[in-house]
Amino acid sequence: MSSKVVYLITGANRGIGFGLTAVLAARPNTIVFAGTRDPAAQSLKDLAAKYPNVHAVKLTSGDKADNEAAIAEIQKTAGQLDVIIANAGISNYYGPLATTPISEFQDHYSVNTIGPIVLFQAAHALLLLASPTRAPIFAVISSLAGSIGGYFPLHAAAYGASKAAANFLVKVLDDEHPSLISLAIHPGWVATDMGNMGAVASGMPHAPVGVEDSVAGILSRVDGATREKSSGRFWNFGITEGNPWDIQTDEVLW
Repeated sequence: MSSKVVYLITGANRGIGFGLTAVLAARPNTIVFAGTRDPAAQSLKDLAAKYPNVHAVKLTSGDKADNEAAIAEIQKTAGQLDVIIANAGISNYYGPLATTPISEFQDHYSVNTIGPIVLFQAAHALLLLASPTRAPIFAVISSLAGSIGGYFPLHAAAYGASKAAANFLVKVLDDEHPSLISLAIHPGWVATDMGNMGAVASGMPHAPVGVEDSVAGILSRVDGATREKSSGRFWNFGITEGNPWDIQTDEVLW
C-alpha cells in the first residue's frame, strides 16, 4: 500500500481552503491538490514554492469540464486520490426570505449544492477505485446555517437552504457507497471574507472563530475518520459555548 496520502481541497486559494492546504502540505508523505478558479493565485504560488507537494489545479465549482480536467490531472500526477474536502462555497446575500432575489437561490445552489455533486461525479471512480486506503473520504464543509434541527436565524435563506441540500447529499453518499466515508463538517463562524460579511450583517465587527482554529477542528474530524464512527454524520469543528450560535456537542443536528 502506498504510504502517501493524496488530498484535493476546493476553494483553496484563500480562507479555510488555503488554511487546510497549508497545514496538509506541511505533513510528511502528502500530495495536496489545491482546487481553485485561479490556479495562478499568488497565495498558492508562494505555498508551492515552499512545498513542492502542492499542485494548484483549475477547478470552478459546478463546472463539469473544469472538474473532470482537474481529476484527470490528479490521476496523471498522483495516480490516486484519498481525501476530498469540498470547501468551495459562497454566502453572498443577507436579508429576509420575502425579498431575497431568486437569482441568489440559483447562485448559491449552483456553487454550494451542485458544486459537490459535479465534483463527486468527476472524482468518484478515482476516489473509490484507486485509493489504496480502501476507505476514501469525501468531506463537505457545511454550516450551522444549513441545520434545520439547530436552526439559527442568520437571515441567509439562500445560503442555508443550499447547505441543507448539500447535507442531504452526504447521507445519500453514505447510503450508496459502502466503502466511502462521507461527512459534513460545520467549520465554525470563521473570520474569512465570507464569514466576516455575515458577521457585519448581524451587527458584529467580525466573525468569532480564527481560520487556524477552524482548520485544526476540521482536520480533527477528517484525520482518522472511519466508516463506522464518522460516515453519514454532521460534525462540529469543535466545542464552543457562550454565544447563541455556538454548538456544545460533537455533532450538529441535521
